[in-house]
Amino acid sequence: MSSPQAPKENKMGVMPVNKLLLSMSIPMMLSMLVQALYNVVDSVFVSRISEDALNAVSLAFPIQNLMIAVSVGTGVGINAQLSRYLGSKDQKRADATAVNGLFVSIISLLVFTLLGLTGSRFYYTIQTDIQPIINYGRDYLLIVCGCCVGLFVQITMDRILQSTGRTVLTMFTQILGAGINIILDPILIFGLFGFPRLEVAGAAIATVIGQIMAACLSIFFNWKLNPDVHFQFKGFRPDGGIIKGIYSVGVPSIIMGSIGSVMTFGMNQILLAFTATATAVFGIYFKLQSFIFMPVFGLNNGMVPIVAYNYGARKPSRITATIKLSICYAVGIMVVGLLIFQFFPDMLIGMFMAEDGSSADLLTIGVPALRIISISFPFAGFCIVCGSVLQALGHGFLSMLVSVVRQLCVLLPAAFILSRLLGLHAVWWSFPIAEIFSLALSTLFLSHAFHKEIKPLY
Repeated sequence: MSSPQAPKENKMGVMPVNKLLLSMSIPMMLSMLVQALYNVVDSVFVSRISEDALNAVSLAFPIQNLMIAVSVGTGVGINAQLSRYLGSKDQKRADATAVNGLFVSIISLLVFTLLGLTGSRFYYTIQTDIQPIINYGRDYLLIVCGCCVGLFVQITMDRILQSTGRTVLTMFTQILGAGINIILDPILIFGLFGFPRLEVAGAAIATVIGQIMAACLSIFFNWKLNPDVHFQFKGFRPDGGIIKGIYSVGVPSIIMGSIGSVMTFGMNQILLAFTATATAVFGIYFKLQSFIFMPVFGLNNGMVPIVAYNYGARKPSRITATIKLSICYAVGIMVVGLLIFQFFPDMLIGMFMAEDGSSADLLTIGVPALRIISISFPFAGFCIVCGSVLQALGHGFLSMLVSVVRQLCVLLPAAFILSRLLGLHAVWWSFPIAEIFSLALSTLFLSHAFHKEIKPLY
């Protein structure tokens, strides 16, 4: 049996850069907006139960973020390595990267399944002694961690599609998963159409069902509609060299995402010292900001394989043009987000208020919080693109260093000091302060990567 033939020149090496970036990014931006929508819908419905229910879901965010960090970080490593092999016409190693990437993702999901089944209640008891929050949170985390197979498989298979430029297909998988979640949320949370009222557990079940269905569709797309990658499972053995290559790029991304979980956990502890409502506001902020950040992440997901492919194909002018356009688009999106958060914070917070008016303090705390934090948005847009460029060029450590400095060395200490000196209102200023530090480091490291990796290709 003859080996698969290498495909012809991929569009990532020949299509005009702006058209290519938009064609690959817009479907992913749209799909991530849908993802952001269902994240918000989850919390909006849960907030109708009680503020304790909303707090339970908000406190689960660090663990959910950790799962996403591991799955996406692994996917980043798969994406960058697979795109490079395709760019250099090494079909055999491109195929091996896809299969080994799926293997390590399955190992990761098994670890989180075990943690979810054994440690969900303990996670809440170390944060609060409010029994309704503990009970709601235990049910929620047990389900989303114990049934995380859909999350890991979908993200891995979607990244493989992205590596070959088929971002439109990933839009369909994201929309399917989000759509199922949005439809099932009110049905399972409130017990509509004869279903039992499951409250917070219903939100978790809706989430995992959506993830599993999206994973099934992504598997189908890769098997039937992705001729650039061939999955060869017969006689499969893990390839240590390929797995090391995946994690050489992926581990910094995983650490960066994990640092976000540490930051969120730490910030929750700072805020809980004032009032549980402040943690609810923080949780609401993360749900709302996803509408602004998710399109930028979608832009990044379209940009990374273009940069990696053209780096492998030694086409520096295409790399540079892609980076410049991505920065312009990202900052523009963030400016729009800044304006929305500045002018309509009361409307945004109002979506999460209980119908009985018992959560009126959400407005008092939340409105100034959204206005202050959003000042950091334009800086963040630039830094997000820089971080992804560093990863695509093999400088994942520098990208990780920026994240460590921003979240652990600046943001959390600044939040703690401001909380002690000036009170709750001042805590939110730690976000703009941290982003300015991130801006300086990102600029320095991007310049270093350009002179080391891209300039010699001219």
